Amino acid sequence: MTLLRNWCLWFLISLLPLLRAVYLVLQGDLVNPIEFITRSTGTWTLVFLMLTLSMTPLRQLTGWSGWQQYRRMLGLYAFFYVCLHFTTYIWLDQFFDWPGMVADVIKRPFITLGFAAFVLLIPLAMTSTNGMMRRLKRRWGQLHRLVYLIAILGVTHYWWLVKKDLTQPVIYAVILLILLLWRVQFRLRRG
Repeated sequence: MTLLRNWCLWFLISLLPLLRAVYLVLQGDLVNPIEFITRSTGTWTLVFLMLTLSMTPLRQLTGWSGWQQYRRMLGLYAFFYVCLHFTTYIWLDQFFDWPGMVADVIKRPFITLGFAAFVLLIPLAMTSTNGMMRRLKRRWGQLHRLVYLIAILGVTHYWWLVKKDLTQPVIYAVILLILLLWRVQFRLRRG
């Protein structure tokens, strides 16, 4: 079985960022472990969103339809990492201070965008089963087009968070722009 067809390998590789973060935190050398975990899980959420969105262009470029079988798993890993990101925020950063978090969401626009992206990812994760695809039929595809908005919100969340060096947010924005333009030009070519 080839490397690309080995689900277990993809599954384990997708856990490596979490294992690395746990290892680094347990080493005790980090100046601010909560900030590190928050940034790391946010970054990996974006990485998995971009990977999810790249499956269709990869299929179109290579002609190999096998890329599509990994899209769901990668999307669910994006949800997994955003759940860790959100949990870190509400538990380790805010200590379940609900009024403080509501005020934070209202006061800081980047948190508002991140929270909106998180909330929009929930129905996508909940409807990612074969049974839900059958039940929702055409509406499933319409619902899952929210991933484009979610990716835009996620990249903007990161862009607005960063104060000085915008290099990484710009990289994600360029990747997302390429992926979105690819879809637009592909649809225009198909007529």
